Amino acid sequence: MTTVLELINITKRFPGVLANDHISLDLREGEIHALLGENGAGKTTLMNILYGLLRPDEGEIRVRGKTCHISSPREAIALGIGMVHQHFMLVPTLTVAENIMLGRELVVGPFLRRSQAAKLIAGLSADYALNVSPSAPVWQLSVGEQQRVEILKVLYRGAQLLILDEPTASLTPQEIECLFDVLRSLVARGKSVIFISHKLEEVMALSDRITVLRQGKVVGTVKKAETSDHELARMMVGRDVVLRVTRQHKVSASATPVARLEAVSVLGDHGRLALKEIDLHLHAGEILGVAGVDGNGQTELAEVIAGLRAPVAGRLWIAGQQLTTADPARCIDLGVSYVPAERKKRGAIMNLSLYMNAMLKHHRVAPYARRGILNHRAICEFTTRQIREYDIRGPGPSAPAATLSGGNLQKLILARELAGQPTVLIAEQPTRGLDVGAIEYVQELLLKQRARGAAVLLISADLDEILALSDRIIVLCEGRIVYQCDNVDPSRERIGLAMAGRAC
Repeated sequence: MTTVLELINITKRFPGVLANDHISLDLREGEIHALLGENGAGKTTLMNILYGLLRPDEGEIRVRGKTCHISSPREAIALGIGMVHQHFMLVPTLTVAENIMLGRELVVGPFLRRSQAAKLIAGLSADYALNVSPSAPVWQLSVGEQQRVEILKVLYRGAQLLILDEPTASLTPQEIECLFDVLRSLVARGKSVIFISHKLEEVMALSDRITVLRQGKVVGTVKKAETSDHELARMMVGRDVVLRVTRQHKVSASATPVARLEAVSVLGDHGRLALKEIDLHLHAGEILGVAGVDGNGQTELAEVIAGLRAPVAGRLWIAGQQLTTADPARCIDLGVSYVPAERKKRGAIMNLSLYMNAMLKHHRVAPYARRGILNHRAICEFTTRQIREYDIRGPGPSAPAATLSGGNLQKLILARELAGQPTVLIAEQPTRGLDVGAIEYVQELLLKQRARGAAVLLISADLDEILALSDRIIVLCEGRIVYQCDNVDPSRERIGLAMAGRAC
């Protein structure tokens, strides 16, 4: 099998960090090569070097046997390398064809050849079974369809080698299967794929070979047929890892709900209804899983319970008290804790120290403050204790939160939100972007809160996580609860169809 890419002793240093330490790997024609590793293992840095976004300090890149110096994405594209980023690079108001043409327009004089480009794009879509209409506005497309547009973009530019970074993060199970079919079609036609994912079951289902990185070094490259998900997890983390925590059957839950929503409707940031007449009960000692594709009202549901967004209709009760206006302080006093999906934007203030971030919801109460004056000694003792208990690894408690990795930042937020033993815990995408070791830790924390008697609202786009942890499951689609069931023997297919907006 022909080798299309070689990375030889790639090394990249940042101040105080050796991100890539003499990394070598190769990619063969018609192969899906998976790249695995914990957060901070060096995967993104390595791919940014290959795509021309960073330059290596040492090492060599060979494309089809020829040494190449790639200093920009334009040069990477010219070499047949394309990258599909985790966060899509699309303009919502433009059509599919207009998005794909951007930067490589077909023109005659001052005029765009839209019809010719549309025919070319339609041909590519048909050849690779991508099933996207060139004339469709991007804002009208589902997440899975937008991802297919991104793949069309790199194919339109002649890519023979595709890099996909966490491509399944926001897809339904059906969309994931469609994506895998597309990737298999690509490699069957001689394309080569580097597939970055933290989901071991996907890697085992799709890849031919797997390279594992840890702390900037290659731990090993293995054939899929000669390894297992447990072995890959051990290579990633350096120890045995529980890949899916075990949820004990619910012994009892309170008859009276701790949180209750009755016909609640909520406006989103764009002035349209994001939640529409939601009825929901959340009981102590249970995990209620909220499944759905991102953007279907999950964040607004979390915010209304946390007191960050007022309903425009309906009623909300927390701990027996009715809340008709958004009042975060009152919700905190009633025992509500919120772990937001966007930990860097919403969960922490990145330029403040760990001390100050640990105090963000406790700064009003003793012993951390008295008459509006902070007690720095108590704050330091609390933060030091939480760092030790939650194994938060970083330069130190006085360092900015920006110095923490994603997993350690999530631990800091959880340490703050779980202090004081909340009665209601809202966990929105709590393991998104985390490696297998951090996922195991966070999921065990959620189950401990359930066992303690907290009511846990788990919002996750990862259906496997919902099925593993939840006692009950609801599916949100376009701001409505379109399906709900007890997690005894749920139908994965029915849940996936509901997520996609189809009848159950």
